[in-house]
Amino acid sequence: MKRWNVAVALAAGLAAAPVPLLGQDAVADQDSARPDLSPHSAAALIAETRSAQPGSSFTVGLQLTLEPGWHTYWRNPGDSGEPASITWRLPDGVTAGEIQWPAPELIPFPPLASYGYFDEVLLLVEISTGSKSGAGDSLRLAGRADWLVCIEDCFPAEAELELTLAVSDAAPGLDPMTDRLFEAARSELPVVDTAWSSFARFKEPWYGLKIDPPDDVGPALESDLSDVHFYAAEGNVIDHAAEQHPDWDDESLVIRLARSGFSDGVPDTVRGVLVIARDGAGVSTAAVEIVAPVIVAGNPTADSESSFGLGLALLFAFLGGLLLNLMPCVFPVLSLKVLGFVEHTEQEPGGAARQGVAFGAGVLASFWVLGALLLVLRATGESVGWGFQLQSPLFVGAMAVLFFLLALALLGAFEIGASFTRFGAGEFMKVPSRTRSVRNTTTQSFASGVLATVVATPCTAPFMGAALGWALFRPTVETMLVFTALGAGMAAPYVALSLSPGLVDRLPPPGRWMETLKQLLAFPLLATVVWLAWVFGLQTGVNGLTGLLGVLLLTGLAIWVGARWGGITAEPPGRTIARIAALAIGGTALILLVRSAAAVPEPGPAPAAESASSAWPSWSPVAAAEVRSSGQPLFIDFTAAWCLSCQVNERVVLNTAAVRDAFRDHGVATMKADWTRRDPAITGALAELERSSVPVYALYPGGEGDPVLLPSVLTKEIVLDALETYVP
Repeated sequence: MKRWNVAVALAAGLAAAPVPLLGQDAVADQDSARPDLSPHSAAALIAETRSAQPGSSFTVGLQLTLEPGWHTYWRNPGDSGEPASITWRLPDGVTAGEIQWPAPELIPFPPLASYGYFDEVLLLVEISTGSKSGAGDSLRLAGRADWLVCIEDCFPAEAELELTLAVSDAAPGLDPMTDRLFEAARSELPVVDTAWSSFARFKEPWYGLKIDPPDDVGPALESDLSDVHFYAAEGNVIDHAAEQHPDWDDESLVIRLARSGFSDGVPDTVRGVLVIARDGAGVSTAAVEIVAPVIVAGNPTADSESSFGLGLALLFAFLGGLLLNLMPCVFPVLSLKVLGFVEHTEQEPGGAARQGVAFGAGVLASFWVLGALLLVLRATGESVGWGFQLQSPLFVGAMAVLFFLLALALLGAFEIGASFTRFGAGEFMKVPSRTRSVRNTTTQSFASGVLATVVATPCTAPFMGAALGWALFRPTVETMLVFTALGAGMAAPYVALSLSPGLVDRLPPPGRWMETLKQLLAFPLLATVVWLAWVFGLQTGVNGLTGLLGVLLLTGLAIWVGARWGGITAEPPGRTIARIAALAIGGTALILLVRSAAAVPEPGPAPAAESASSAWPSWSPVAAAEVRSSGQPLFIDFTAAWCLSCQVNERVVLNTAAVRDAFRDHGVATMKADWTRRDPAITGALAELERSSVPVYALYPGGEGDPVLLPSVLTKEIVLDALETYVP
């Protein structure tokens, strides 16, 4: 692609009339009959110092001066063009380094784009004199420079250059005529700064480049992304002309890069230069070198497709959904639903069947919505997985408020009217069962299925991880079939119970015991509130957690005011005033919730609660690659604070003395990949393992081999046996 205009340039250059050069001519005594060798440009070789010192080095520069509107090219010219080069003729013992390239500019030429320079550019080269040169000698540097100069047409240019410097034992002084030119050129050079870390996740056809800047650059960069661009150092990696749309995610710069249509594979690293704030306003670094390891989140291989097809995926999804009912996430809601069958059976024959089917429909509909949303987000280049909504503090806070309301209702603090969807808890509210219509109770059961699905997402049951990881990289129809099987598995026990009169008849008959049990079931809901508040605090810090506690206080106050003075039996106008006051308090709580969810965690060491495996180093692609390249076995715990299964596994298994000692005795390095907050790097690593949820436990026996994935529900025996088998 980049060669087409060179051919045009050769033809045009041969036919072109001589054009006067800018500045001093670098080639002396040219024959006027010859074509201009450097059209629309001029070249010169200049030195930073007046002399050279034996056995030392100094800097020279290839100065290219261009007519207005014309440009030349960077080391990677982009979709077209050629970079400048110098063919040196140097004395024995004298060597020249590589050209040091200033940060380029984007040169759009739709549908193509190039990287290069306008007006003037100074390309620096380090010269080492060697020890053969002695004081009193002269040092002659010569060579031929070749470059391409373009506007709409392109012309190849060349110049024979020569520079002679005196050799002196004295330290060379700067040449005042060129000092400022070299100083300006160095300010445009990209810096190599280890404080900048990066990686790239590839998911056809996009590279998701994530860059973590230093603390002193981050705030300024976050406030203004208007002048940010990534210039790839190699051709045929990214589409140079595609929009990049830089965005700020938590503490990282994220840039979506389209893969080049001429790419013949995925590189190990994406290399280039990140250019930011050319005017330097608020940012000390104008350009920085980026070397980002690539994590490939590709489709399953042909071998895996043959061994793990649609049929097996549907079976795993159904079993995973079935086992999801045994996870701690689902219990607070489903316990209410099971006992609700008792009331429905007493209320009307066949009532339990109708409500069971409605509950199953709510579960299925919710899984369809989640599946569709995941597909849409991934199609737009977002890195998301199962339970992604719990990475949002606002969602976590809203769920805490909802469960708090349900708990208050179960304790009798207020009654939920028939017009309110009761999310499956209405069976045990103080609303008399005879006053509720079949339509209302059916709606309640459907909504309880919705809520059960939402609260199930913090957990991953056995078989689920493999099925979801496979499904999310398959065609849309297959993906939605897997989500359907997952929902069917979760709803199956309750639908089966509701459709089995013999099983329903075995349930205890309704009585006064239900009121006591109803109140008792409020406490699992309150325990869920405590857990959600803990997760919210990890995501937003102490200030955010304090705000959420204030939200719960205001929510309770609003309920009390509304129930105490705003009920149906209250007299107007006091009832109206109470309801307005309750709404005002509730609105204040809502505003406070939004503000608390936007709180930024305080800097400093993470709290002890943030990491159940506090002794484990944090995972990163670079750190993991370093351990694996050394040949040391590695165990990675992919976890999240909102994942209850993860927390149980960590406390019951991974943090026990027996398991810690086994890791030490087998020489296994351990890392924790915390997915509590959204992290595209962890999402990409999970996708590489064909997983989209946590927990995931990956054991790398050593070297570059494939990892061993342990079950999502761990025991000490499982971990110890894996270590004995794969890490002798």
